[in-house]
Amino acid sequence: MPKIGMEPLRRKALIDATIAAIGERGSLDVTMSEIAGRAGVSSALAHHYFGAKDELLFATMRHILAELNADTRRALRLAATARQRVSAVVAVSFSDDQFQAETIAAWLAFYVEAQQSSALRRLLRVYARRLHSNLMSGLTGILPRVEADRVAEATAALIDGLYIRRALKDGVPNAQSAIALVEDYLETKLNGRSLP
Repeated sequence: MPKIGMEPLRRKALIDATIAAIGERGSLDVTMSEIAGRAGVSSALAHHYFGAKDELLFATMRHILAELNADTRRALRLAATARQRVSAVVAVSFSDDQFQAETIAAWLAFYVEAQQSSALRRLLRVYARRLHSNLMSGLTGILPRVEADRVAEATAALIDGLYIRRALKDGVPNAQSAIALVEDYLETKLNGRSLP
């Protein structure tokens, strides 16, 4: 079994602690000291690994996006039809790893911060392009390209909107309800069409 060094484990612990702190606070108004304490490391070590808090926040968003991308790629490899590809993208967007209260709060906080941070804005643009591209990978096998583009854009807006609405509610996120809403929309737009 390969040995994992302490640095990657501590970096991951700091990223997880950042998501938890943002989730609890509901904003990016958390300190490096608070995050380090949650991760069980010193503030100095957190600064050593990430420098300023902005760099840790950027690394946290990159981590969330990398996990989402890896999960989406795995799901797309398993999809046998164009319609299954679209459903796979939707399902991953609301998977247990993504659609949990802390991660939802982190997404919302990053969206707000992206208005001020060009680095976070770039990451969110990458996310938006990937989501659109992944949806199009299935939709273009079912609909004409212009129509597929419109449906992909609306589906992405539904996904993002459900995250925002979820962030404003108390309680445990209901992924199945969110998936059902998006799938209902897709069924009305695809109107029973299911090409390969």
